[in-house]
Amino acid sequence: MIVAAALIAAAPAVLALDGTPGQGAALTGSVPPGTTLQLDGQPVAVAADGRFLIAFDRDAGPAATLIATLPDGQRIVRPLSVAPRAWRIERLPTLPRISQPSAEFRRRRAPELAQIEAARDKATDAQGWRQRFIWPVRGRISGLFGSQRIYAGEPGAYHSGVDVARPAGTPVAAPADGVVILAAAAPFTLEGNLLMIDHGMGLNSAFLHLSRIDVKPGDRVRQGQLVGAIGATGRATGPHLHWGMKWHDARIDPLLLAGPMTP
Repeated sequence: MIVAAALIAAAPAVLALDGTPGQGAALTGSVPPGTTLQLDGQPVAVAADGRFLIAFDRDAGPAATLIATLPDGQRIVRPLSVAPRAWRIERLPTLPRISQPSAEFRRRRAPELAQIEAARDKATDAQGWRQRFIWPVRGRISGLFGSQRIYAGEPGAYHSGVDVARPAGTPVAAPADGVVILAAAAPFTLEGNLLMIDHGMGLNSAFLHLSRIDVKPGDRVRQGQLVGAIGATGRATGPHLHWGMKWHDARIDPLLLAGPMTP
């Protein structure tokens, strides 16, 4: 029992997390260099200095398990409680969900999705994941991550990013260091002019509806560097920036990384 107590006491020192697990949240942590990690059975990359990043999908369940295997073989199991979020839900009981894509849309959409998936499969050595993210543009938040409409009892797709309304042509900056993994050569059907930046460790940003893109695939960008401009390309009702983020397959809330919008 004395040995077991010692292991429990030592766990926080060798497996540290910075932040609170929650739906749509990302947090960093540290373990001794050479440690291997798994989150719910999936491997988690660990940097040479022992730092790592984990995140939780918008619809993540209430519990997760982080397992660390130290270089000496010691195994630490850390149960995590994932805090729920109260999403903004709008119910439209008399309005049916309209979802009848045209043949032309279906023809174009498949290769667009293939480009997006291929971009997300690219692993780079970007270090932006270590930084405190900044807002790529400041303005009125016109759409919240995770919000959703229910059409006559049928859920629509939830909003996968944060929308910031500003005039067309407003410059957009990189929220953190990264490598450009996709810069659409032509507007996509939904996203319009789409730019994607990898920040390392499986974390990436997507910027939709741009009026122009000022960087190209493979470019390394620094936090605050101008990378494009706001527009209304693709499926957009007006000029705004849609900023979406993913960690591997988990969709996360950019507002939680950049913090509240301040003047």
